[in-house]
Amino acid sequence: MDTGKKESTSFSKGLLQSEELYQYILETSVYPREPEPLKELRDVTATHPRAVMATAPDAGQLIAMLLKLINAKRTIEVGVFTGYSLLLTALTIPEDGKIVAIDLNREAYEIGLPVIRRAGVEKKIDFIESEALPVLDQLLEDPGNENGFDFAFIDADKINYWNYHERLMKLVKVGGIVVYDNTLWGGTVAMPEGCTPERMREGRQRSLQLNGLLAADPRVQISLAPLGDGITICRRLH
Repeated sequence: MDTGKKESTSFSKGLLQSEELYQYILETSVYPREPEPLKELRDVTATHPRAVMATAPDAGQLIAMLLKLINAKRTIEVGVFTGYSLLLTALTIPEDGKIVAIDLNREAYEIGLPVIRRAGVEKKIDFIESEALPVLDQLLEDPGNENGFDFAFIDADKINYWNYHERLMKLVKVGGIVVYDNTLWGGTVAMPEGCTPERMREGRQRSLQLNGLLAADPRVQISLAPLGDGITICRRLH
């Protein structure tokens, strides 16, 4: 394996039994298929003090496949950071596709923006610097947006995941897909609370609540995939 690449691009996001096994997956099937702009953005993001917030490349690979499988054209992204998953989506959807991308912090987005521009996909992105709930509510004020989106990716404030879900069940069409990131919260969802580091306890509780609600929601078919920090894939049924 290329140890130089490992040091600069691995954020230890895997939940597998060993870091070596996770690196094997990345080096064997993820990195060789990763488009050059995504590699560049991943390297740029690796120097950021909060690089762990970036979408894991193995999770990104599955997201790209989901986008292709449903022929996604209109998408929503809540939580952008430097834009790895945003760029991935923009590279995957058609030339006339559009992404509503929402984040409170444009500064982090600006880090990845030069890479996005060089990739020639900035025109597909409508970046909105804002809290997400008001933007989603505004989208719902237009009846044309109901059932008008094919896909959504959520990687933001965990306290509002269910609030986002309720709105996305109106915005994303039947047969469309919503993906939630960090639903295994570093594996702590399977730990007793007393064994969970103090700094992770609130997120653990939020994740447990969300996972229970999604599992009981008859509106969606779900799959919780142990990629990255855990991603829950929801296909809207009705």
